[in-house]
Amino acid sequence: MNPAWPVDTARPWLAPYAPRAAAAGATLAQGLGVAEALSNQPVPIGLPAGPLRFVPVHTAPADEAYEAFIFRTAQVPTRDNLHDFFNGLVWLHFPQAKRRLNELQAGEIARAGIGAERGPLRDALTLFDENGAVLDAPPALWEALLARDWQRLFVAERALWRQARLLVFGHALLEKLSSPRKPMTAHVLCAPGASRSVAIDDAAIAAALDAAHLASKPFAPLPVLGVPDWWAPNEAPGFYDDTEVFRPPRPAGRLYPE
Repeated sequence: MNPAWPVDTARPWLAPYAPRAAAAGATLAQGLGVAEALSNQPVPIGLPAGPLRFVPVHTAPADEAYEAFIFRTAQVPTRDNLHDFFNGLVWLHFPQAKRRLNELQAGEIARAGIGAERGPLRDALTLFDENGAVLDAPPALWEALLARDWQRLFVAERALWRQARLLVFGHALLEKLSSPRKPMTAHVLCAPGASRSVAIDDAAIAAALDAAHLASKPFAPLPVLGVPDWWAPNEAPGFYDDTEVFRPPRPAGRLYPE
């Protein structure tokens, strides 16, 4: 992997991962692969099969599902690319949540096998793992987000974002944010029960990953580059008037692709 890889650890969405990203990046600059660079970091938790390890992708049998292999061996197949680099960072920083996702995925694979369709639970697990986010915010921001009232969310209630925290969990979204573009959208997990927020710590995220709740796809789309202080262009007048990105609420009976 090229040591000039485009990871700017000063970006706000990388703040939770920045120390490990910098340390692993220094290892990559020495010519080691991503699996080795991640394995050089302290691993805070194990899986049922043993201590978590990152291994080159060819280690996994071609005929075994990725998540089933991780569950069986506690080894994460890792390619030399940004996608798998960010996946490893999330494993290291939020191991309980990633372990919970893997346990649910492996359980569904054992129950139903691998077919043409994943089913609602595996779809939701994959969506959160790849593109998910967690928001801890005052109720007024949640109300605006769920209503897709972007002007209220980002303009009228802009000051409330000082009381909010947004975590980008999905490693595919972290990869895409290496080259920020306005339409990039996270799927924010709504917590089970009356409270919408999930506290941004590993145990709280893992606890919110309830199988029945996830199967209902309890996600709210959020254009992440609209978050105040996350991207300089959103300070410009009219930034939030772009209805191709900041879409109005769905008309009754009509679905937008997320």
